Amino acid sequence: MKVMSARDAKNRFGEFLDSARREPVVVTKNNRPVGIMISIEDAADTLLPELLLDKDPGYDGWLFDKVSATLARVDSGETRLRGHGEAMALLKERLRVRSAGKTS
Repeated sequence: MKVMSARDAKNRFGEFLDSARREPVVVTKNNRPVGIMISIEDAADTLLPELLLDKDPGYDGWLFDKVSATLARVDSGETRLRGHGEAMALLKERLRVRSAGKTS
């Protein structure tokens, strides 16, 4: 991970942006970290879009209900938690099936 002072980031902004496209860049002020710059591609793989994008009314309640119901099913033994790789494979398959149904 690259580290740049706020002054260097300001004075060499183009280089700062290019660096952030390759790897996260920690910005420091008075030798203390004050921020981090990541590429938009890296941000897409985080919860940042969830925090920054407008949501439909009622979305937070819907999400809370879904997560609560899932946790209750895990607690009861009705389902189990899955590892990241397995969960992503299941999600991709569901999306593939759903998109195939829309084009038919």
